[in-house]
Amino acid sequence: MRAFLILEDGTVFEGTHIGARKEMISEIVFNTSMAGYPEVLTDPSYAGQAVCMTYPLIGNYGICREDMESKRPWADGLIVRELSRIGSNFRMDLTLQQFLEEYGIPGIAGIDTRALTKTLREKGTMNGMITTVGDYCLEEILPRLREYRTGKVVEKVTCQEKYEKKGARTLEENGPLAGSARFCKEDYDAGVHEKKPGLVRELNGAGKRVALLDFGAKDNIADSLVKRGCDVTVYPAFTKAEEILADKPDGIMLSNGPGDPKECASMIGEIRKIYESDIPVFAICLGHQLMALAAGADTYKMKYGHRGGNHPVKDLRTGKVYISSQNHGYVVDTQKLDKTVAEPAFINVNDGTNEGLSYIGKNIFTVQFHPEACPGPQDSGYLFDRFMEMMEGACVSYAKES
Repeated sequence: MRAFLILEDGTVFEGTHIGARKEMISEIVFNTSMAGYPEVLTDPSYAGQAVCMTYPLIGNYGICREDMESKRPWADGLIVRELSRIGSNFRMDLTLQQFLEEYGIPGIAGIDTRALTKTLREKGTMNGMITTVGDYCLEEILPRLREYRTGKVVEKVTCQEKYEKKGARTLEENGPLAGSARFCKEDYDAGVHEKKPGLVRELNGAGKRVALLDFGAKDNIADSLVKRGCDVTVYPAFTKAEEILADKPDGIMLSNGPGDPKECASMIGEIRKIYESDIPVFAICLGHQLMALAAGADTYKMKYGHRGGNHPVKDLRTGKVYISSQNHGYVVDTQKLDKTVAEPAFINVNDGTNEGLSYIGKNIFTVQFHPEACPGPQDSGYLFDRFMEMMEGACVSYAKES
């Protein structure tokens, strides 16, 4: 069946319908990852957006539900050059086409995704429609596209009540989990413990209680803490700061999430109260932006954002460059940043935009990228260990050393 992708500037791409058979209007964005489409589709940060995957063949390993970053997909639509109808993977639960149909997600295949990506890069992110109606009328559609807004999507994706995830207390260093994709190299210290069969040690974070404020959290954020021994309590985005602080957590995580951070006005007010407490805070993506706004900084919308698993970021403290997974369309404006409040800790090597902040006199650090990866490299997973050090009582500075 023929399908059409219509952009708000009047550009039309013709291809083949995939997924659910329904019309969709959304913000059109592109992701440069070569793999990881299950994690992309199920990342709550994509709520209100349809994703164009720049890699030409998508779906070749199907969908494994274990790899989902939430209980359901949140992307409005999927745009690909070629959809693999057959998934070749022993872990596969269903094909990508079946997954899209199951959750009512429409899509389009067979279009020139390179041309679409170039259009979005040159003109900026714009709204679009996926439709199977061949006799469409641009004069009627374009005003609808230009009026579309993602709205307050954080309220849509956050959990509705708090829940807990208990942390591991020990790790068998040479057991079945050692060296697995779910356990990075920091999970055991070969320099301290000789690796012997059956050797078990207590995790450094055992017993630490972390409050995770869910603005659209990927599951792997909580999992990254749980595997380090932390007990994680996940709170809805609209939770009052007083309730979180009353539970006396050892540390607070502010998660990723979708949409314009400035639309989260009430949440920013609560984060300000968290900022004024003495509890260590680690924030990711949207959480990073919300903390900056709570501290008096500003944010702005990028031309086409950063979405993919290959973005280089530089740690200004060490000078090291890490390849990171990213998904954001807004960024903190460091030109309007009070240097007595916070200093840049990371920058994007490609365009120089801010990728992290260190707060002066506070046990707070925030990053724009995704250290929990999934999908993407695990280069920056060490940041969770820095958070563990802060909860142990170490005051860690992330600003550039003089």
